[in-house]
Amino acid sequence: MDMPARQRPTEGQLALASLVARGEGAQGEGITKVAASAYTDPTRFEAEQARLFGRRPMVIAPSALLPRPNMAVPHDGFGLPLLLARDKQGKAHVFYNVCRHRGTRLVEGAEPHCAPRLVCPYHAWSYALDGALVGLPRSDSFPGLDKADFHLAELPSAEAGGLIWFAREQSDFADAFGLAPEFDAFGLAGHHLYRRRVHDVAANWKLIMDAFLESYHVHRLHSPTIARFFADGVTAADTIGSHQRSAVGRTDHLAAINQGDWTALRAAITFAYQLFPATIMIMSPDYVNIMVLMPQAVGRTLVEDFMLIPEPPATPEEEDHWARSWTLLDEGVFAGEDYRAAALGQEGLSAGVLEELTLGTLETGIRHFHDAVERGLA
Repeated sequence: MDMPARQRPTEGQLALASLVARGEGAQGEGITKVAASAYTDPTRFEAEQARLFGRRPMVIAPSALLPRPNMAVPHDGFGLPLLLARDKQGKAHVFYNVCRHRGTRLVEGAEPHCAPRLVCPYHAWSYALDGALVGLPRSDSFPGLDKADFHLAELPSAEAGGLIWFAREQSDFADAFGLAPEFDAFGLAGHHLYRRRVHDVAANWKLIMDAFLESYHVHRLHSPTIARFFADGVTAADTIGSHQRSAVGRTDHLAAINQGDWTALRAAITFAYQLFPATIMIMSPDYVNIMVLMPQAVGRTLVEDFMLIPEPPATPEEEDHWARSWTLLDEGVFAGEDYRAAALGQEGLSAGVLEELTLGTLETGIRHFHDAVERGLA
């Protein structure tokens, strides 16, 4: 099958698919441990905030959040008043949502603002979507003011592979561009944002990440929802720097895997990515869920779930299909099972009964993740 260049699988994706096709699930060599304090120690949490979330590039949203030029969306999830914007030239930016005059928030709420100007509600200073100050009432009352000196404060950012990354300090976005071919294989940059929702989860952010780093739980925790779709324990995984990539076999299709047909391969295998430090991507056969974790406290995390589909629904039947998919994953699997399990785990660990968590050979991804966290804190 002759596939478009932008949706051609990478060698790494095909290598994992080959392992899954042979039923060779990845397993570690033995039992390992994770200290319970990694999830409950407030001092540890503050160190993670400073050294991981304060220094490293992170995914903040899919490109599909800003599908057109001259759009802006407020974003407060990382404890900063931010504004994601796409200027008239189509370039994405991450600004502080702060007027350069008196510090007023420029855009309220969390919904997209679609206009060529951002106008401060206090004194009506106005900015283009590239952050340039373009107008202010009674400019005569600011003698000598140079508008070029009042550009919106901007954070370092990059857009690649259908994802928008940002950092709180000057950073190297090599990972963003290096990973882009993985997501170009799914055509992610051209996807439509179907729905998004922010969940408030009473759990440490790493407990939530852990749930997406192993498939051992799928036939247990997800028995009421998606377990029937997957072969138990048939998972292959590898690392890409600090990030992880995995592939899980879907029960009804494994025997018919054709590595020359990317669409058929996606029907047989669900790929997932864990982008360090705290983003999860689930590539279902015909849609994508991106979960951005935003730690608020040692035992509280906001998770924004974005569901992306190839194109907007064109018929009532298509809308019904996507609505049911959204309800199954966002409300049933993620909120009702994964996030709930993380919250119950936080309750148990906070009781102080366990000093360590025990990881089996099907949970090696959790071991790799916590090792990466330790390296980041060193």
